[in-house]
Amino acid sequence: MTTTLWLLRHGDAVPHGARPDPERELTPKGERQSRVAGQAMARLGIELDACYTSPKLRARDTARLACAALGQDVVEERALEAGFDRRDVEELLQAHGDGACVLLVGHNPDFEQLVLDLTGGRVDFKKGGLAGVRLGGSERGELIALLRPVELEAIAAGS
Repeated sequence: MTTTLWLLRHGDAVPHGARPDPERELTPKGERQSRVAGQAMARLGIELDACYTSPKLRARDTARLACAALGQDVVEERALEAGFDRRDVEELLQAHGDGACVLLVGHNPDFEQLVLDLTGGRVDFKKGGLAGVRLGGSERGELIALLRPVELEAIAAGS
C-alpha cells in the first residue's frame, strides 16, 4: 500500500501568552502563508483524499485557508492537538485505501519528530512549511518534499 502524506505546519500566529494557546490566531502573515500553501499545492497538482487538522484555532484556520484552493473539506482531529505520532498516522490512514493522498495540519515539535520517525530524516519545519512523505511497503517512508514558505510562494506565483 502506498500513501502520500502531506504535513502543513500552521502559519505564523500571535505570540505565546497573547491568549490561551488553543485560541491563538493567525497573524496576517500566517493567513497569507496558509493561502499560498494551498495555491502551491494546487499548482503542484496535489489532489487530496482528506485533510485533518488540529483543533487549535491557528491550525484550523491554516487548514481552512489552504484547502479553499484545493476544494477540500477539513476534518478536525483531536490527536493532532499535541503528541501526534506515527501510531496516530497509521490509525488515520486505515480509513483510506491504497494510493491515498492525505494532508495533516498541525504543530511542532510533533511534525519534526514525525518526519524523523517516518523517514529517519531530521528537518527544520518552518511555520507555514510543507513536507511530503511517501509511505509504502517498507518500514521507512521517503521524504519527497520539504518546502519553506518562501518556496511555496514561488511555486504559487508560478516562478
